[in-house]
Amino acid sequence: MLITNATLADGRRRDVRVDEAGRISAVEPRIDPAGGEPVRNVAGKLLLPGMIDAHVHFRQPGAAHKESWKTGSRSALAGGVTTVVDQPNTDPPTISGPAFEQKVACTTDSHVDFGLNGGVTDDWDPESLFEKPLFALGEVFLADSTGNMGIDTDLFEVALKRASANDVPVTVHAEDGSLFDDSVTDRTDADAWSAYRTPAAEVAAIERACSLATDHDKSIHIAHTSTPDGIDIATTAGMTCEVTPHHMLLSRDDYPRLGTHGRMNPPLRSKEHQQAVFDRVCDGTVDIVATDHAPHTRAEKDGSIWEAPSGVPGVETALPLLLAVAKDGPLSIPAVRDLTARTPAELFSLEKGRIEPGYEADLACFDLDAVEPIRAESLHTNCEWTPFEGMDAIFPEWTMLGGTIAFQDDEFETPGGTNVRL
Repeated sequence: MLITNATLADGRRRDVRVDEAGRISAVEPRIDPAGGEPVRNVAGKLLLPGMIDAHVHFRQPGAAHKESWKTGSRSALAGGVTTVVDQPNTDPPTISGPAFEQKVACTTDSHVDFGLNGGVTDDWDPESLFEKPLFALGEVFLADSTGNMGIDTDLFEVALKRASANDVPVTVHAEDGSLFDDSVTDRTDADAWSAYRTPAAEVAAIERACSLATDHDKSIHIAHTSTPDGIDIATTAGMTCEVTPHHMLLSRDDYPRLGTHGRMNPPLRSKEHQQAVFDRVCDGTVDIVATDHAPHTRAEKDGSIWEAPSGVPGVETALPLLLAVAKDGPLSIPAVRDLTARTPAELFSLEKGRIEPGYEADLACFDLDAVEPIRAESLHTNCEWTPFEGMDAIFPEWTMLGGTIAFQDDEFETPGGTNVRL
C-alpha cells in the first residue's frame, strides 16, 4: 500500500509505502505507485504512529462485564491506539504461569497488539511466571488498589531481584498506605477520596521505590504519577514515569461534575498540582502518557465514595484529547507523537512508534480540523461513560495495524492483535 501526501508530526509532507509484511519500506517526498499497488491519498491529514498505551486494565478474565479484550481493543483502535499493555490485577491475578496462560486465552479477541504484565503478591509463583513472555513485572502495587495486590517493601525488593535476574522491566504503582489520612473517613463527599490518599503518600512511595531500585541497580518505571514532586523525584533518580490524561487534564475541581465516577488511584489532585503535572508533560520532563484505562460500570461507580471502585476509562480518548490540546495549546504535535508512540517504543524495546523504514506499519490518520466533543454514547468501551464528557477531541479517520486498515468509518476488521513479546 502507498499512502500519499501525508503530513508527519514535524510538518513534513511525505509518501509512505507499506510492504506486504506490514512494515514501512519507504518514506520519501514522492514515491511513484507500483503497478496495481493500492494508493491512499491523505492530503491535508496528519499521519502519526499508533499510540502504545503502556497501562490498561481490560478486566478479562474475571470481569468482562466491565471490559473484555474485544471491547477494550476496539475502543483502543477507535482512539488511534495500536498496542496496549495489560496489568495483572484481574481475576485470577496474573501471578503465575497458569494464570498467565488463562489471560492469553482471552486475547484471541484482541484487535490490537498487546503485552501482558505479571504481578506480585504474597502468593505469586515467580518460577512459573518468569517462564512466560512477560512484557514487564508490574503494575507492582505498593498500596492496595483494585484487586487488593498491595505488597510490602521486603517483597518489593524480592521482586526487583527476580526481575533483574530475568531481565524483565518493572512498573510500580507508588503509594504509601501508612500516609493515607484516616481523619477524613467520616466524610461522604467525593473529594474525600483525594483528601484520604494524600500527595505525600505518592511522593514518599516514589522516593522509596527509586531508592530501592538504585540499591539493586535496577531501573523502574513509575505508573500514573499525579504529583509534580513525584515526577521530579523519579526523573532525578534516573527512572522513567508516565502521566495519565485524567491527572493531566482533570483536578479536584471536577468532583462536582464527576462525583464518585471521579474516584481513581492515585486520586485527582488540586488544580495547582494538576497544572504543574500538565507543565511537566509539555516541557518534556515526563517520559510517556499512558491511560490507566480502568473501566467499571455506571452502577458500580454510583456507590458511596468509600464503596465505589477506583478507576476511569480512557484508552479511546487519550490521543484525541492530546491532539486537541496540541492544536492550539502549549503541547506540540511532535511531543504528542513522542509521549504516545516513539518513547514508549524505545522504553520497552518495540519496533514500533516511528514512521521510518523498517518499523511496523501501525499508523493513525487525523484531520486536525475535525474537533468534536467527546460523547460517551459514541465510544466503544463496555462501561458506557467517560470522565471527559464534552471535552474537545480529534479522533482518527482510520487506524492501521501491521499494514492493514483495522478501523475506519466505525467498522472493525477481524481481530488481528498479537503478543509483542513473541
